[in-house]
Amino acid sequence: MKCLMSIFLTICMVASVALLLPSCSTNEEITSSVSESEEQTHQTKQSETDTTDTTTTTQEKSDDSTNILVVYFSCTETTEQIADWIVTETSADVYEILPKDPYTDEDLDYNNSSSRANQEQADSTARPEISNILDSIDQYDVIFLGYPIWHGQAPRIISTFLESFDCSQKTIIPFCTSHSSGIGSSAENLHSLCADTVVWLDGERFSSDTTADDISDWLDGLNY
Repeated sequence: MKCLMSIFLTICMVASVALLLPSCSTNEEITSSVSESEEQTHQTKQSETDTTDTTTTTQEKSDDSTNILVVYFSCTETTEQIADWIVTETSADVYEILPKDPYTDEDLDYNNSSSRANQEQADSTARPEISNILDSIDQYDVIFLGYPIWHGQAPRIISTFLESFDCSQKTIIPFCTSHSSGIGSSAENLHSLCADTVVWLDGERFSSDTTADDISDWLDGLNY
């Protein structure tokens, strides 16, 4: 009798285990399915985040762009310093005009009537070549144009620059450096080199003792 009872209990235990096995398998499949779903959701959210980050970065780069260009020609550091301060204040792009044939100290000897600078200034048709001419200035709406005063006028290489591009519809703001002479007619004499649609703002002359604050005050008073 005890033997029959043992056999019966054994059969019941085996049957119980058999019934539990499919349930465990189903639970494992559900758990696996939930995990896969969560992983897909995480990947989707990560993809959306990456896209948002890319869009933000592109927008930031676009906002950082500028439509202002500071152009200058300088044989000493005086005009260059003024240009650097303007760039700092406006976050503009900057372009230094470099002559194909650099000027020497002898070329700039104003007391020698035969010096290169004096000969060029005496010839209104002189157009010194530029070694690093820009491909285009189309992307700029405002141009600050800086130069030293040579015998009351802008160096002829400034004429070379202006005649190399179409400045139509742009605003040009001239500035010059000089130890004594004012800007005088130097800016007005450049007007004829550009289209009539160029807007010329009044130019300003700066001396060697000009400060960054002076430039800041000048820019604050401009409407460009």
